[in-house]
Amino acid sequence: MQEPLVLSDDTLDAVLAGDKAALILVSNGEGLRGDFAAAFKKAASEQQKISIAKLDPSANPKAAARFDAGDKPLLIGWFNGQEVVRRNRPWGTDVPLAIEMLEAAVREQQPAQAEENGETPVTQPIVVNDKPVPVTDATFEAEVLNYELPVLIDFWAEWCGPCRMVAPTLEKLAKEYAGKVRIAKVNVDENPGLSQAFRIMSIPTIMLIKQRTIVFSQPGALPEAAFRDLLNQLIALELPPRDEQGQEADASEAVEQ
Repeated sequence: MQEPLVLSDDTLDAVLAGDKAALILVSNGEGLRGDFAAAFKKAASEQQKISIAKLDPSANPKAAARFDAGDKPLLIGWFNGQEVVRRNRPWGTDVPLAIEMLEAAVREQQPAQAEENGETPVTQPIVVNDKPVPVTDATFEAEVLNYELPVLIDFWAEWCGPCRMVAPTLEKLAKEYAGKVRIAKVNVDENPGLSQAFRIMSIPTIMLIKQRTIVFSQPGALPEAAFRDLLNQLIALELPPRDEQGQEADASEAVEQ
């Protein structure tokens, strides 16, 4: 079974400057959650396109300082000279989510590289859904952040009565707004990474995301008319370029924290 790379002060720069994405655990082994240790080891044995590595901060203070690491376990996703994802005291579910985000960063760079080489990038068609799409910690980046249409997310759970009340309305609206807005559902019990990232304290919580930006988030069951008004406003909403968005919450930053 392939083991994680062991990095040091002398070898860290070579990995960070490489053309492969890297998932790096900064820890001396203390305080690691059992589910995380198993998920990280599994990723090291299966991943071919992402370098899975670990770094002991107590033995390599210069490398640890590069990530501003403290005495708690830290998971860093790195690609193309920049930090893509950071998780303090990571859970097991953070591993597939971080890998998904790194893979998405690699995919995003490919069209730019093709354009620089004079090639014509291949445009992926929008997948139109006429029913709510289940989204997980591992698929959030692809199904929500990188999706071309705006997304309404319903954070729910099986045991939640109000969640069951709004489910038929969301089924109906998914058909009505197919091709205009994606309706997504996140089971908070099965996806603690997203629940923690967005600080979901009550369900159902309804969140609207457009151009990777959270434009609405509110707990509580809503009537159909309110959902319809929100969707119409979401479609009509025009956002400034991302570097000018100063007040709206960036969904990708929430996931990376």
